[in-house]
Order: sequence, then structure tokens, then C-alpha cells
Amino acid sequence: MTDQALILQSTITCPSCGHRSTEAMPLDACQYLYTCKVCGQQMKPKKGDCCVYCSYGDVACPPIQEERFSRADPNR
Repeated sequence: MTDQALILQSTITCPSCGHRSTEAMPLDACQYLYTCKVCGQQMKPKKGDCCVYCSYGDVACPPIQEERFSRADPNR
């Protein structure tokens, strides 16, 4: 069994203005939309990503983290 813990915050970087904002991620869902607090750019996931955290954040969302942990440790 692994001792890795979920990271529950991710810093999103706006692709338009470069503003960075650290946000709490939902534990059981993927966030599809995020609006930059500075320029108002509405972000959606890039093709192949499930949410804005996976596309623009420095940490993937909790469901993806859990999936990666499970692949790394099949006994989990």
C-alpha cells in the first residue's frame, strides 16, 4: 500500500494574462470551467484533459491523482 496523499490545491495559470491563482479542488468531481480573476478569460479543459486543473494547474485533480496512485500500486 502507498502512503501518498492527495494534494487538494492547485495553482492555475491563465493562458491569456499569466495570472496565477491557487484554488481548492473538488474531491469527487472535475471542474470544467474556470474564469481568470484578472482578465476574465474563461478556461475549459484542453483536448484529452478532464478538467481545468489538469490543463492549466500545477497539480492534477484528485480523481486523476487517485487513478495514478492506483496504477502505481495495484493493491490500493
